[in-house]
Amino acid sequence: MAERKASVERNTLETQIKVEINLDGSGKADFDIGVPFLEHMLDQIARHGLIDMHIHCRGDLHIDDHHTVEDVGITLGQAFAKAVGDKKGIRRYGHSYVPLDEALSRVVIDFSGRPGLHMDVPYTRASVGGFDVDLFMEFFQGFVNHSQTTLHIDNLKGVNTHHQIETVFKAFGRALRMALEADPRMADMMPSTKGCL
Repeated sequence: MAERKASVERNTLETQIKVEINLDGSGKADFDIGVPFLEHMLDQIARHGLIDMHIHCRGDLHIDDHHTVEDVGITLGQAFAKAVGDKKGIRRYGHSYVPLDEALSRVVIDFSGRPGLHMDVPYTRASVGGFDVDLFMEFFQGFVNHSQTTLHIDNLKGVNTHHQIETVFKAFGRALRMALEADPRMADMMPSTKGCL
């Protein structure tokens, strides 16, 4: 399998972003985004997905976090699409259940070539540390639209909103790791009866 790295820049009047990823890394992460809770969650993806991830963003945080969070999701999705290439030899599907104390979440992903987000997270609070938790829907929508993935996210149990969200991001990282693994039985085969994804 070829080296799976990507670097993507996205510049708009609202955000200026640079993302670098290595899908076959060790979980090293470096973030300069200006939204600490988002950075904490992105670190979960890197650590549990064993994906090296470097994201630098300058956004219009004086307005609010919306554009920054959404555009980071978009740019990260573009980087994944670029790094994964033609998808030959990967497992394609990944899933994970992750608990954190009272919270439990399940994430299932398919590198299908078709964007689709189905997210059911009944947050018990509207914000964590000043961060509007509704923005995570925008993050994941941006990611699936630009990575061309189908993503199902379900928080099955949870009382503490921080725990709910953290289990989602840990499970997302682990599901990514499974889906992107090389399947030795597939070699250079396309994991689809259509012959393309």
